Amino acid sequence: MQDRDQSARPGTRRAATAYRWALLVFLAAVAVQIFLAGLGVFSYQNSDQAGGDHAFSAHQGLGFAIAGASILLLVLAIAARPGKLALWLAGALVVQTCLLQSLLDGLGSDSAVFGGLHALDGLLIAASAGIQYVLARRR
Repeated sequence: MQDRDQSARPGTRRAATAYRWALLVFLAAVAVQIFLAGLGVFSYQNSDQAGGDHAFSAHQGLGFAIAGASILLLVLAIAARPGKLALWLAGALVVQTCLLQSLLDGLGSDSAVFGGLHALDGLLIAASAGIQYVLARRR
């Protein structure tokens, strides 16, 4: 009952709304991120000047923005009180985006396995944000 009483507060309701919208924007950014990675890979192979290094620069820049957004999502999740699972996922999202992605990217220069793990972690980031969105909608 205490969670319901707290979620009825106007500030908590506003935080929950902001959290849901931020998750939608985050998911859209992750979709663009995946597109930029694919554009960079396939343009680079074809020596296409439209993609290649430019697409990878955009991918890297958006990745840093996504990392910052994950911190904002964690703060909004704490304020919105979406439940323990959502809070754990929000914390894990910060670790994945702020630490793990950069680490795997750096190690990917030495071994393609780490590059593959970088891509896999990107999909896990999308899944985590998607689960958080579903949990936030249920509240």
